[in-house]
Amino acid sequence: MHAVVMDSLEDYLSGALEPEVEMAIEAHLKTCSACREEIRGMQNVSQLFVALQPAESVEPSMGFYAKVMRQVGELSPRPSFASLFTLDFAFGRRLVFTSLLTLAVLGTYLVSRESLDPVGPTPDTIMAQQESPAFYSAPAHDNMLVTLAAYEQH
Repeated sequence: MHAVVMDSLEDYLSGALEPEVEMAIEAHLKTCSACREEIRGMQNVSQLFVALQPAESVEPSMGFYAKVMRQVGELSPRPSFASLFTLDFAFGRRLVFTSLLTLAVLGTYLVSRESLDPVGPTPDTIMAQQESPAFYSAPAHDNMLVTLAAYEQH
């Protein structure tokens, strides 16, 4: 019975219980000090909330809402962070053109720098490869000579 009473204390205080349930709770409260303490605590909290309510209600003056709505209507929208992503068509075209132009300039620079690099391996690289295990075989020495000869023709 104790758990049932604890679950229905709010309904008991608000008077929303049926009479026979309310009488059963009152009988339990006469014997259970823990439930009586719980009810006293709930009543104290309820009184504190009632004390927080203002004594008089404040009504706005005549035309207050109309003035607020007029002022809101007169406000001009301010740009926000989200407005940066809503580009107009002309700006978007300029942005795309600038990006493509930047890529073309960067690509031209990279291609011009690439032509300055040697095409094949340097003789030092070929000689260093001679020490690797793949060059111990007889055809490997021939391949090295062919590579060196091809390097000299460039």
